[in-house]
Amino acid sequence: MKKIRTRFAPSPTGYLHVGSLRTALYAYLFAKHNDGDFILRIEDTDRSRYVEGSIENLVKILDSMGLEYSEGVFADKDDNIVQKGDFGPYMQSERLNIYKKYIDELIENDHAYYCFCSQDRLDEMRKEQQSQKVAPMYDRKCRGLDKKEIQKLLNEKTSFVVRQKVPKDGFTEFNDLVYGKIKIANKIIDDQVIMKSDGFPTYHLANVVDDHLMEISHIIRGEEWLPSTPKHILLYKAFGWEAPEFAHLPLLLNPDKSKLSKRQGDVAVEDFLYQGYLSEALLNFVLLLGWNPKTEEEIFSFKEMIKRFDLSGVNKAGSIFNTEKLDWINGMYIREMDLSKLTKLCIPYLTETRLIEEIQNSKFKIQNSNKVVDFEYLKKVVALEQERMKKLSEIGGSVKFIFSDKLEYEKDLLVWKKMTVEKAKNNLELTYQKLEDLDEKDFQAEKLQEVLNDLAIKNDIKRGEILWPLRVALTGLKGSPSPFEIGEVLGKEKVLERVKFGIKKMI
Repeated sequence: MKKIRTRFAPSPTGYLHVGSLRTALYAYLFAKHNDGDFILRIEDTDRSRYVEGSIENLVKILDSMGLEYSEGVFADKDDNIVQKGDFGPYMQSERLNIYKKYIDELIENDHAYYCFCSQDRLDEMRKEQQSQKVAPMYDRKCRGLDKKEIQKLLNEKTSFVVRQKVPKDGFTEFNDLVYGKIKIANKIIDDQVIMKSDGFPTYHLANVVDDHLMEISHIIRGEEWLPSTPKHILLYKAFGWEAPEFAHLPLLLNPDKSKLSKRQGDVAVEDFLYQGYLSEALLNFVLLLGWNPKTEEEIFSFKEMIKRFDLSGVNKAGSIFNTEKLDWINGMYIREMDLSKLTKLCIPYLTETRLIEEIQNSKFKIQNSNKVVDFEYLKKVVALEQERMKKLSEIGGSVKFIFSDKLEYEKDLLVWKKMTVEKAKNNLELTYQKLEDLDEKDFQAEKLQEVLNDLAIKNDIKRGEILWPLRVALTGLKGSPSPFEIGEVLGKEKVLERVKFGIKKMI
């Protein structure tokens, strides 16, 4: 049986689109599920769209996502781009001699031809076709040039491209692993350009040659390439090669069913990672954008993704990119994460929001104060929000009250439901007296819960009428973690200071 080999072949044009991440993930999972190889190839023949540093960025993101490939383009320990594998080069700009050889072969065997039409002529031709409301296609003017005329134009250094010579009749058929059997009449297939005037091949020629020479067994790519596939099939036939299997993935859509694009908001993987979405959560979310596990399950470990993934589960319909679902999945991963690991991931966001400043030896200075805390203290701070966070970037705003010298809030916020201001004030005073009698060592969440519950029972006060004013006094917020955990993090001195401030607000 032929070994499964898939590839991810992005263009280095800047950021990595989440749709491209899904393509890479599906190609990776399919290969690994079938004990095959996953390859990274860079399609950089369109030099006008090349963005400096994008290859390095791409390699870094795939690494951070855990999508390990067995051959292709890598970064060495000094972050220099290197290529490894038996089928290189893996950057198309370094394969021009290879493409030239196969273009010459197509011309020699009458499957391609030189086209000397100027851009002005092509523009005028398309304008005329559009006025007649017909699909724009090359009119094949140069297809009938004789060899003498071709040689004369070449000798005169006339600018040219090379076009594929598509059969004028018959049909091209193939079986797509997602969309099923597809049959296209050759007469509606354009004689596409396969080599540009700058000597670089187009995607259509380069990807066919590369996929064949690199022994790619399955091509997994976006639905937008489905109309081009008959052209590729014809090229495989022209070379006498066996075509690989094709699987085209449905479009990613905005909630309004428009195609997901940068104009509608964040679509770059880098943006989502910067916002504090975990790589494993983003992969889990992207997995479900077009693939159905055929169960009610929604959370999958990386190993489970590999074990369960199959192309038969890929949908034909476009998938809605729902950020609320992404938030939910990310929150699930955050809740299950080791607290030390989560804290390390949160530190950059606490630093960026200027709540802390890292000094040395895992010591952190609280901004606008002389207080220095350690990593264990920050773990307690992060633990307050671990059950509530949807993304890491929320941590700064959520725990700002911990690091604040003075809280700003309206006194009415201290009043719970139908309590009076006077009742809230009296309850805070009772709480202050009780907490003042405790030792510093008793400011632990469990002990505080025990003490405050006992206070409510002995004074015949509803639990909420004790805890609500206290929580607001400690945070200045309408919604926050429980006052027990907050009290443990703040410590006795800070707790009493804030409760006293709350009492004064109601005088």
